[in-house]
Amino acid sequence: MKKRGVGVGCMWYGIGNTGAPNPAGAFLDFVEDGTVIVLTGCADIGQGSSTVLAQIAAEELGVSLEDVLVVAGDTGVSPDAGATSASRQTYISGNAVRLAARQAREVLLQEAAAWLEVPAEELSLAGGRVWRGGAPTGIALKELLSRCRAKGQLTLGSGWFNPPTTATDEDGQGVPYATYSFATQVAEVEVDTETGRVNVLRLVAAHDVGRAINPQAVEGQIEGGCVMGIGYALLEEVKVEEGQIANPRYAEYLLPLSLDVPEIYPIIVEEPEPTGPFGAKGVGEPALIPTAAAIANAVADALGVRFYDLPITPEKVVAAIQEG
Repeated sequence: MKKRGVGVGCMWYGIGNTGAPNPAGAFLDFVEDGTVIVLTGCADIGQGSSTVLAQIAAEELGVSLEDVLVVAGDTGVSPDAGATSASRQTYISGNAVRLAARQAREVLLQEAAAWLEVPAEELSLAGGRVWRGGAPTGIALKELLSRCRAKGQLTLGSGWFNPPTTATDEDGQGVPYATYSFATQVAEVEVDTETGRVNVLRLVAAHDVGRAINPQAVEGQIEGGCVMGIGYALLEEVKVEEGQIANPRYAEYLLPLSLDVPEIYPIIVEEPEPTGPFGAKGVGEPALIPTAAAIANAVADALGVRFYDLPITPEKVVAAIQEG
């Protein structure tokens, strides 16, 4: 017999290190052809941070994404950006890049203001040109850069951001994070009462990410976190016997495969974070956190039996049914 159940998992998660300084820096410069070079210590380990940082720089400077080159994780030339952990890089390094871009932009606008003999506050950059009052002027970005070079004016920018936090005291009180991400996931499962196999049919995952700088990447993060959560809930278990790992091979340590992936419906909730770059927060670990809870609650809904340790293996399910 197969039974179905639905479960909900919710979470809130602090972005960055807990109550400790975790700053990031960034450098930015222009090449004469208008190309932007961003130097950041932020290590892109597959999450797409280099793309997001390029988008932030491009938006701040009014240039195309294709004109931004990110040099990431080179400790010989880039400033420290801290660890790629705690879902922090879009928020913290993103702010550092935006501040660096803003500083470089102000250098250019000051030079453009002197050229046009107008206040710098009336000028902006967009589409590779200088604009005034919503209309393009006759100055292209390349021309402005050439003028700066001829005068010996550097077009460098540097940015540094450390989220405001207060370390917790002996009573656990403080402000350990500057901002939080929130999420709710709903899982529907089917449980085979004869074999004990749990099959996740679909997952709906709604995540407040502040603002999605790259919506497609955010959806990918959510989907990837859900798949990882399925492994955590149903498959992955490190077995230790007498201090030794008893299942060191993938034939014994089970990971979710493509056939284990259900229908996943990522929902991006945008509630802009005032301290984030263009309102962005983080979505790395939050995509994983509620999944196992949602699946466990769905299994409990299907069977009327609650499990308190993971993974929920077929053996545990069959034993629980026989005992109940």
